[in-house]
Amino acid sequence: MEFKKLLVYCLVIFYLYALAFGLFMTETVKIPAPIVFGLPLVFFARQPVMRFFYQKEMFLFAIASFLYNVVGMNDYRSFFATLIIILICALYFNYFVGSSRNRFTTSVVLFFLLLMLSMIVMILDHNYASIIDPIRIAMLDEQIKQSPSGLSITQFTFGYQVAAFTTMILVATFTFKQSLLVKLVALCFCMVCLYLGMNRSAFISFCVAIVIFLVAYYRYKAVFLLACTILICFAAYAYVLKGNFDDKNNILSKNSAKEANDFNRADLAAENLKIVANYPFGLIFYGKSWDEVTYRNPSFPFGLSSHNAYLMFVTLLGPFLGFGLLGAIYYRILSLFWQAIKSIHKKKQPLYLALFFSFFAVSINALSHNGWLLSVDGPTIFLYFAILQYNNISDTGNDILLA
Repeated sequence: MEFKKLLVYCLVIFYLYALAFGLFMTETVKIPAPIVFGLPLVFFARQPVMRFFYQKEMFLFAIASFLYNVVGMNDYRSFFATLIIILICALYFNYFVGSSRNRFTTSVVLFFLLLMLSMIVMILDHNYASIIDPIRIAMLDEQIKQSPSGLSITQFTFGYQVAAFTTMILVATFTFKQSLLVKLVALCFCMVCLYLGMNRSAFISFCVAIVIFLVAYYRYKAVFLLACTILICFAAYAYVLKGNFDDKNNILSKNSAKEANDFNRADLAAENLKIVANYPFGLIFYGKSWDEVTYRNPSFPFGLSSHNAYLMFVTLLGPFLGFGLLGAIYYRILSLFWQAIKSIHKKKQPLYLALFFSFFAVSINALSHNGWLLSVDGPTIFLYFAILQYNNISDTGNDILLA
């Protein structure tokens, strides 16, 4: 029994590690990591086995991914990789987590501990790049493209990690009613991660999610809390961050750098909307690829997208089919989110709320990048199914440890 329990814990950690940091086929291992570590966990499902709750979601993901990756981008590899990652995640939550609240909580805690590890690696990478970068390469089993960063190949990918982690941690301190000291420590740590994370969209996503949470949670009192938070952030910047951290590698120095405006997101979106206007039914209905309609456009050098996941999806599929599929994929999440907001002070859902606002933050982050549900960004996929599974767990769920 002890060996079985140890095996289960190892598989869970390795699977969540692969999901969190986007490991699929690495330079050494040519077998999809989610299959190696995630699929065996299905055999450790709790009894009685829950019925599969995600037929509708899998059908929608399959249709949307086929139209986007295969018809739109002619990318079969991404299509199959997307379906594998999404299916394994759905199976993990549906069968392994099942109705066990303890397995659910353990999965969430382990996942965000892994993200915290990535935050620590990022912070150390600022001053010890010669030591940390080889460690990053070994842990990811791939060549890294940008530094400083955490356990990700690029800073853009790391942005989803930091947006999910910081929002989750700060919201949880409020919903779990932690002391003022704990909230301040959490806020300071989040600001350090965002400041050194060099990802402006993640910072904006965090701010939007936190403001909406505070307004919904405290109503008119949120104005006072937001004012205090802004003052604390300015004080932390003036007395801690500004003088003690590298002035060449932070979010402010990046924002003022010349290359920061080389590909302005607003300009890219505007040019993308012109393409939508020229092909209003979607590129797939005109038999056009992205490269064929952008090669003369100075805002889109070869290989560059509009850096807006939703806009790219709608550009290829058209507004009717694109928004229709987006609405179908997100409908259940949005419905549950609205119900959670209406009962935001319910005592039994502190973790539920933290997961929701973390998912909200990474979803906003997709407005400035290409990663989202259909590109199987790790934190986004995990949070999507975690929220749905939490709703599926009955109040009488068994709380026996992983066994």
